[in-house]
Amino acid sequence: MAVITENMRFNADALDNLVIGVATRIGRHDSGMHYHKKHQLLCAASGSMSINLDGIWCVLPPARAVWIPAGTKHCAVMRNVVDYRSLYFDVDESPLFPTEIKIISVNLLLRELIERMAYWEWEKPIEEQRSTFALFCEELMLSEEEHFSLKLPTDRRLTQWLGKVMGGELVPELLADMAQNIGASAKTVSRIFSRETGMPYQAWRQQWRLQASIEYLSKGTSVSDVAMFLGFSSDSAFISFFRKMTGHTPGRYL
Repeated sequence: MAVITENMRFNADALDNLVIGVATRIGRHDSGMHYHKKHQLLCAASGSMSINLDGIWCVLPPARAVWIPAGTKHCAVMRNVVDYRSLYFDVDESPLFPTEIKIISVNLLLRELIERMAYWEWEKPIEEQRSTFALFCEELMLSEEEHFSLKLPTDRRLTQWLGKVMGGELVPELLADMAQNIGASAKTVSRIFSRETGMPYQAWRQQWRLQASIEYLSKGTSVSDVAMFLGFSSDSAFISFFRKMTGHTPGRYL
């Protein structure tokens, strides 16, 4: 059984095989913070997911996957219908598996391998998995790493504000407005973000807007609506921003 439903109980750590694959179509969902004893590769065949990886936030459109090492706390949130694909691997199966969080681009071959393995029966004989598994490992090692992720601040003064931002209720404001809303000085906010995220607040805000735009565009939201929601003065201003950050227009990128 590889295709599961939203209400089906599933525990990858309780299953024993070379590869444990999962394929499901799921709507609005929040997995809650958890971890596995197995390594996990997670991606979306269509739609997009928002992932919190032990304090690092990233968005997974169909062209991207994330490698989650065993023991890493993470939470997956779907705000739209997503064709969810997940692969689990015992930590002893390959010494070449990454030991750190890795966000990768997914080429056509790797996508086909993930799709095939996600639909494998959990009882599939190991000898029938070896050749595909070996090719997957080779493609995983050769995959290009992407750096569209964002470290989240943990200072308690930002807890309520950050909750609204990550919940989609609030778009990060300009520095002066944000500082006023949380009752701190702009200098204090700047110091917090530089210390806890390694980025000035303005750079953090721009990265957040990029990742949020990818999430909205991946679920079919129009460029005009995304531009308006994220506070751009016009569609062309948003497209220019997106091209500067990614090297592509929104349509080309997706």
